[in-house]
Amino acid sequence: MIVAPTSVVSVWPKELKEYAVFDYEVKVLEGSSKNRIQQLNSFKNKEALHIAVINYEATWRILEELIEWQPEMIIADESQRIKSPTAKQSKALHKLGDIGKYKLILSGTPVQNAPLDLWSQYRFLDKSIFGTSYYSFKAKHAIMGGYGKYQVIGYRNMEELIRKAHSIALRVTKEEALDLPEVVDEIRYCPLETKAEKVYKNILKDSYVALENGEVTAQNVLTKLLRLSQITGGHLHTDEGKTGEISMAKLKALQEILEDIAASGKKLVIFARFLPEIKAIQQMLEKMRLEYRHITGEVKDRGEAIERFQQEENCKVFLAQIQTAGLGITLHAADTAVFYSLDFNYANYSQAKARIHRIGQKNTCTYIHLIAPKTVDEKILAALERKENIAKEVVDNWRDYFKGGNTDDGNV
Repeated sequence: MIVAPTSVVSVWPKELKEYAVFDYEVKVLEGSSKNRIQQLNSFKNKEALHIAVINYEATWRILEELIEWQPEMIIADESQRIKSPTAKQSKALHKLGDIGKYKLILSGTPVQNAPLDLWSQYRFLDKSIFGTSYYSFKAKHAIMGGYGKYQVIGYRNMEELIRKAHSIALRVTKEEALDLPEVVDEIRYCPLETKAEKVYKNILKDSYVALENGEVTAQNVLTKLLRLSQITGGHLHTDEGKTGEISMAKLKALQEILEDIAASGKKLVIFARFLPEIKAIQQMLEKMRLEYRHITGEVKDRGEAIERFQQEENCKVFLAQIQTAGLGITLHAADTAVFYSLDFNYANYSQAKARIHRIGQKNTCTYIHLIAPKTVDEKILAALERKENIAKEVVDNWRDYFKGGNTDDGNV
């Protein structure tokens, strides 16, 4: 069993397909609790390794069924998600860890806020390392003070803690990983909620019919693709000119990334195409109390925003509209960029990637793409990776972008 953040769950089957050298059958447990349980019990190939992939938030909801399934090996991907001892998902992983014969945690940031973050992760992994009582662990390693002595003001016995943690851990730095590529492209899948998926499919179908029976021009095709892209980004634009939020899938995935980046002390650049997306991201950043600067077509003084992001330690996030921030600026204070949504123009995309990959950048650059699976997002990214300008090639190949809209193909 593999437990991972929601945005990472769908990556595992693709990685298995590329790298696995053994027979396996993989099931991604999605949907309602009832659906997840049905998927868990639907393995058929008795000769293959059965692999169930589930997100952290769902584990405690079907914990009994997961325990009954009796996984022999359990992998906690991005294990910092269970650092809080009292969280439901942490407690669920502890119980699963008690029945698993083999356990593995994977994380680039196992300690996000304090050394105490290690206890819950190790409670899942091997309870003999730090024991089964968080309060005993805290009393041994935390110095309490402040009003009523409820505040952690320092730490002690750190040599022992580090020695125990490393007794079953392997740490590899970027510098040691000599074969690490200079640029890494990563995909985080963000499945649309049921309601948003239904709206998307209906508009996809209507778009296909309209193009099949009407005039196929680049402008017509791009207009319909733009509307589909707006939906995958979380917003629906009506013919009356109103905009409403329809999906939180990408926002939730971005929040996970922001939590990890903030905990590591690093900075992050976010590119988005549409203004409603940018406003929603701004609201989330403010709610998370993360200081940021942004550039859109409406921002006049861009130099100040760039300088503050580059120079000020507390300014952790730079949010940019991809059409307006792709040229002439340097953002190499960050080595990671998120593409929340994609432009159709390859030149804009490549220039946006170059904002962090510039002279003075000393780290490997990571580009995270938030993609709604089985939507136009995948097709647009594929075209951009082929270095194609979609605006130039959609007329001849427009059906490739609207597959699923034809009621005769069985996809809708």
